[in-house]
Amino acid sequence: MTSAADHQRLLESCKTIAVLGISSNSSKAGYYVPAYLDRQGYRILGVNPKLAGSEMFGASVVSCLAELTQPADMVNVFRRPELLPKHLPEFLALSPAPNAIWFQLGIRNEPVAERLRAAGIEVVQDRCTLAEHRRLLAS
Repeated sequence: MTSAADHQRLLESCKTIAVLGISSNSSKAGYYVPAYLDRQGYRILGVNPKLAGSEMFGASVVSCLAELTQPADMVNVFRRPELLPKHLPEFLALSPAPNAIWFQLGIRNEPVAERLRAAGIEVVQDRCTLAEHRRLLAS
């Protein structure tokens, strides 16, 4: 379990965020959360096979994490919990490894989280990066 202090440290130190499940629909959290983070100065790298090749937040969206052309400090996940095991090999193959994998509000998968922690990657589950940023860092 991560604490508010852990969340604050991650939000202060992780400046490049890959968003797995980014959306082009402005009414979905997969759009408005990264849009907020972009406005706060984070570099957003979108990952969604349906949007691959389009541009969002100043970067080309890629279809999978393996196609990222720059390292991500954090992967912010907007995927259903039951789909996370299929993404585990992608998470573990990232090089360099991200500092954290952050499962958005409502997303938990303890077996996946345990494997990531065993690989030395911090995991935040069931927390919204937008809400945590506003609560901990917004002035």
